[in-house]
Amino acid sequence: MQNLKCQYVDVIKKEIYPARVSFNDSSICAIEKISEAPKFYLIPGLIDAHIHIESSMLVPSRFAAEALKHGTIATVSDPHEIANVCGQEGIDFMIKDGKTAPFYFYFGAPSCVPATEFETSGAIINSTMILELLKKDEIHYLSEMMNYPGVIYKNAEILKKIDYAHQLGMKIDGHAPGLRGEDLKKYFEAGISTDHECFSYEEAKEKAELGMKILIREGSAAKNYPALKKIISEYPELVMFCSDDKHPDDLLIGHINKLAARAIADGFDFWDVIRACTKNPYEHYNLRHGLAQISDPANFVLFKDLKDFEVDKVYHKGELLVENGEVKINLQRINPINNFFTYPLKAEDFKVKLRSKQIKVIEARDGELITGQLAHDVDSDDFEADIDNDILKIAVINRYKKSDPAIAWIKNFGLNKGALASTVAHDCHNIICVGTSDENISIVCNEIMQLKGGICVFDEEECHSLQLPVAGLMSDKEAFEVGSAYKKLDRIAKDIGSELKAPFMTLSFMALLVIPELKLSDKGLFNGKDFKFENLDAS
Repeated sequence: MQNLKCQYVDVIKKEIYPARVSFNDSSICAIEKISEAPKFYLIPGLIDAHIHIESSMLVPSRFAAEALKHGTIATVSDPHEIANVCGQEGIDFMIKDGKTAPFYFYFGAPSCVPATEFETSGAIINSTMILELLKKDEIHYLSEMMNYPGVIYKNAEILKKIDYAHQLGMKIDGHAPGLRGEDLKKYFEAGISTDHECFSYEEAKEKAELGMKILIREGSAAKNYPALKKIISEYPELVMFCSDDKHPDDLLIGHINKLAARAIADGFDFWDVIRACTKNPYEHYNLRHGLAQISDPANFVLFKDLKDFEVDKVYHKGELLVENGEVKINLQRINPINNFFTYPLKAEDFKVKLRSKQIKVIEARDGELITGQLAHDVDSDDFEADIDNDILKIAVINRYKKSDPAIAWIKNFGLNKGALASTVAHDCHNIICVGTSDENISIVCNEIMQLKGGICVFDEEECHSLQLPVAGLMSDKEAFEVGSAYKKLDRIAKDIGSELKAPFMTLSFMALLVIPELKLSDKGLFNGKDFKFENLDAS
């Protein structure tokens, strides 16, 4: 039996008082009010209510080792990314690796693999497979239903997946950026319970008024807190905090604790804030790790204050895991998996013969997943790039079989030389690259082929790379090593001209077809608003 004197934070009764908390390796046995105690605040471990662990570029166990330092002890995790590459084998890998760490990974069954029929993935998960996944003890909900047209127009296969989740009493996550009005009502009435894709206050308010839980997202690329923060006080029982996608260098700095501190600094009620990252997701998803109440598992965090949420200690099942910023866990190595077909590419492979003197251009937007559409005049039918006007070529190459690259143009990457490439390319994780010439693009893509997955920047002198041997998405190395390597590549990308806050993260979303407006899949230029392919000509 262990005894701990602290300031106990009761997220159920909304009370804070000095207490002696008694616990063993299985549960909290007693919480006794006392006259005084040290100024360390015992709070249930924080929860990231929606994240793709793969986007941290760390396997689950390595992610856990870093997230624990910031007071996170649980994530509601969608293994959608690795499922698109490796199918059920990929999901099994995430579960198996996650079990090697003292952390609560609440995995969902990916509902959209592939996300759409307009791209090539490495696997397909149909409704029969979804049912089998949902029956697994390690699967806790149906992951984000991003094919909202399929829901609205009653696609039979989509409705089967939703029905299976209802039959098993599981929650269904949403993914419907910009969806409003009658179509939103149809989506909600199908049983969709959350949305983490709101990018305006008006959209979030409309969804909240229907009863949808609003997940306020602050990731490495998409940062919606400023637009949505009023929802915290207006609908406190419906709000959760999430990161969705968190790159390794950002994870080294902080996690959900940083978003909580930001909300407190903005003057929001403490209880509204702390419940958004503890009680609300815990109750919505019917989680198992407890809320630091009597008889709950002994999982909790001691914070040094209720302002900056700096961690003092973290306990998991009564065991002290984090102290003075150091995590005390031993991790096992799980053999990596991958799905990659390599073939050499030449500059000629990226040439396109244009039929008009004006082309459509994807407008990338810093800090957002949505894109715009522009038109640009060209002076030749074999146009490559207009560096002075920041119009660069973007390509997506099928990583699962040999195929011709899909080509388009993009604005706002700002490169004045070289090229970037990555196999972190939502949702199907084909190779995506942007560059100042066909030659530069071919060089960086061949480097990615040689690595069989990773991220790379070519500065016209050499390729600088981070290999991601697990499905081309993750490394099994420690967070500091991966984060440092990623930070170096980010700096080089900015040295050759990019002014984006997170150029590789932004690049990864340029193939995400379910987010409007223009995106690029391995099959061509795609309009995510109308859900159809478009030609390159703007005239």
